[in-house]
Amino acid sequence: MTTRDPIRPRRVEAEELFGDPRFAQPAISPDGTRIAYLAPAHGRRNIWVRGVEADHDAAEPVTHETRRGITRYFWSDDSAWLLYLQDTDGNEESHLYRVDPADPDAPAEDLTPLPPGSRVFSAEPLSGYPGSVLVVMNRRPTSLDLFRIDVATGGTTPHCEQSEPTENILLDHDGAPAFTSRLTADGAIEFSSVDGDSCERRPLRRLGGAEYPLDVQPQLVTPDGRGLVIGAYLDSDDLRLVRIDRATGAMTVVAEREGSSLDVMGALVPGVLPPTVFTRRGTGELLAARFVGPRPRIEVLDERFAEVYAALAALSDGVLGTLSSDDSGQRWVATFVHDRDPGVAWYYDHATGRSRRLFRPYPHLDPADLAPMEPVRLTARDGLPLHGFLTLPVGASPGRLPLVLLVHGGPWMNDSWGYSAQAQFLANRGYGVLQLNFRGSTGYGRAHTIAALGEFAGAMQNDLLDAVAWAVDQGWADPERIGIMGGSYGGYATLVGVTATPERFAAAVDIVGIADLASFVRNLPSFSRPYMMNNWYAYAGDPADAAQEADMLARSPITRLDAITTPLLVAHGANDARVMRAESDGIVESLRARGVPVEYLLAEDEGHGFANPENEIRLQHAIEEHFARHLGSAEPHGPAEVRPSPTLAAETGDRDRPGTRRERV
Repeated sequence: MTTRDPIRPRRVEAEELFGDPRFAQPAISPDGTRIAYLAPAHGRRNIWVRGVEADHDAAEPVTHETRRGITRYFWSDDSAWLLYLQDTDGNEESHLYRVDPADPDAPAEDLTPLPPGSRVFSAEPLSGYPGSVLVVMNRRPTSLDLFRIDVATGGTTPHCEQSEPTENILLDHDGAPAFTSRLTADGAIEFSSVDGDSCERRPLRRLGGAEYPLDVQPQLVTPDGRGLVIGAYLDSDDLRLVRIDRATGAMTVVAEREGSSLDVMGALVPGVLPPTVFTRRGTGELLAARFVGPRPRIEVLDERFAEVYAALAALSDGVLGTLSSDDSGQRWVATFVHDRDPGVAWYYDHATGRSRRLFRPYPHLDPADLAPMEPVRLTARDGLPLHGFLTLPVGASPGRLPLVLLVHGGPWMNDSWGYSAQAQFLANRGYGVLQLNFRGSTGYGRAHTIAALGEFAGAMQNDLLDAVAWAVDQGWADPERIGIMGGSYGGYATLVGVTATPERFAAAVDIVGIADLASFVRNLPSFSRPYMMNNWYAYAGDPADAAQEADMLARSPITRLDAITTPLLVAHGANDARVMRAESDGIVESLRARGVPVEYLLAEDEGHGFANPENEIRLQHAIEEHFARHLGSAEPHGPAEVRPSPTLAAETGDRDRPGTRRERV
């Protein structure tokens, strides 16, 4: 790596930031002999395998996906197979596939041939049944049942059938039901023990619902089967790691940090996002837990792991991200969270003390060209403390910069310290980037989360406006050059921003955003509706109730499109299973009819967000051009040329007016 003049960072192209990483998501095999990871092949992210002492030149791809890159994969417990989840063009109907690393040219086998409308929700090796994986899928359309699949033969056996719509069965180390969690009709979450012979449920604990909009996370049965480890508030505002005793229901704290909550984001995409709790392969023993903060904080729970963690932590000035080990617990592969040098992977042998760097996912990026993500704190107009992150252009001097408010999705997710390609791209073009954990974001305590109840387009949006005012007051942001953008809920907040306060924003980018709350909730898949009592129904409303539907519509941008005057860029995936494409179509048609500047990017091979790099890069070029045109540019490089993509339809200006053929580029 080279060190550059921090006042004049080089222009970093969209292709460098949003193309597939050269390497990503390594995992060591249980026998400790091989390392699997994702790397480009056939134009997509595929799984590669190499010997534990080999380099990439000796590796070969064992999957051959050409349509969509692989994101989630894992080793079988006997190291004989690799398994991965894959959907079709972003429709979220994932299947589980198997490949043989010893026969890399063989095609993948679909272990879960499901009819349309069904999907695999999760898959993992099943303790007590060597050679098998436990799969949760909805062969029955509205039921999430557990199946046992023999990896070698593909034979599928029902393991546990869901007895009621919101029950989740939790297995012990031998694969027998030990606990259940159940979302009740009033939104509470009830935990019960399961008798091994009679399968009788015995209630143990009942937790409030609205403060757990993402359900209680994690839910881990202890190795001895006598306890259940969960994230719970108890009498605190901070989310703690807690153990429920199977016999007595007594709750004891396993890990806590004063003023900090357990980070549950890893439960959303297991194996991709850093985990909430690190566990030992094979046994499930708790090793460490992750907590939210200005930088994530790792709390070690296992004395034997403490030495391993100390050695790993010394390898990077980032924060431990993903982690895998062999069955012996001697060989480890770790990645690290970092704001400017993300996902660097290391191999560590605890028996010898030797370590070596495996790869940098983006070897072409110099951290000196990237901007640090700085934690910030401010106070909302009603006194609620708010936390966020500010990314400023490298070498930026105090002055009023054009600012982009980048709003996260969920809304029950959170922005955390680490690498954001979007923030880096905008900062490299001269924009300040502000990411706020508005009320409702998880990770900042019970009161912060439930302060969002009933506040869609209300106090949640005011928090974003207060953050912009804070940035202006601090002297960083030019009040006349404020942009807003986001995806999913972030797209909803963007649309609320340009319908409720169009004078505040000079440009906006809506990516798969919710325009109609009632329609969104009504159109969610049928299997998800029973689980919505403590999130969408509690926070936004139930459209089956006429009064609530009217309130939801009043809080929906679709009812105020005539107020939009802000130039808008809209992006949507044609196969989006969450937000219907028709919502974005309607927005664009309305704005074009009134002559409001609008650009529409529609990806035919995407769903709820863009995954294929050519689509993402095309979108980023459009974002760059959009903000440069409407916010003005403070960047030292000048705007990039917008490049075409063969799989993305670009709809702008007059292209969809009557009598004009829609162009595809």
